[in-house]
Amino acid sequence: MLTILKNVANVLTASGETYFFKKQHDRQVWISLMLMIISAIAGGITDLSFHAVGYTWQILNCFLTASYSLTLRHVMDSAKQATKSGNLNELSMVLLNNVLSLPLGIILVLGFNEVEYLLETPLLRMPMFWLVITASGVLGLAISFTSMWFLRQTSATTYRYQMMDALHSW
Repeated sequence: MLTILKNVANVLTASGETYFFKKQHDRQVWISLMLMIISAIAGGITDLSFHAVGYTWQILNCFLTASYSLTLRHVMDSAKQATKSGNLNELSMVLLNNVLSLPLGIILVLGFNEVEYLLETPLLRMPMFWLVITASGVLGLAISFTSMWFLRQTSATTYRYQMMDALHSW
C-alpha cells in the first residue's frame, strides 16, 4: 500500500510542473498518472489495515516530497539564471542544496539540545565511529552528486519517480 500511495507524489509533481513551470506532458504520461491514482484508490478500498492516521501521514509525505522536487527544480533554475554563465555544475548544485538544509538542521540541533549530548558522547573518541561517519558522508556526497546530475538532465517528475523507485529497491 505504501508503494501505491507514493505514486500519488508523482501525480502531484507532474501537476506542479504543469502549473508552475508550464511544462507540457503528453497524453501517455497523464494516462499513466491516472492509472496510478486509480490503483491508489483501489488499493485503499481493499486495505485490510486501514488507519486514518497512517494515511494522513502518507498523504502529507506525498505533498512534501512533491514540494521538495518542485522547489529544488525552481531553486536550481533560479540559481542558473543568477550566474554569469547561466549554468551550474553538479558541485554548485550539491553545495546549494546542502546550504539550504543548514538552517533547519541548526534549528533542530538547538531545539532538541543536541549540542550538549554531542559534547558529552563517548562516540566521538572512537576511531571506528569516525571511519563509519566519514564513509557515510562520502556516500551521501556521491548520492547528492548523482541526484543533482540526474535532476539537471531530466524533469522534476522523472527525478521524483526515479528516486522513489531507487528507495523502494533498498
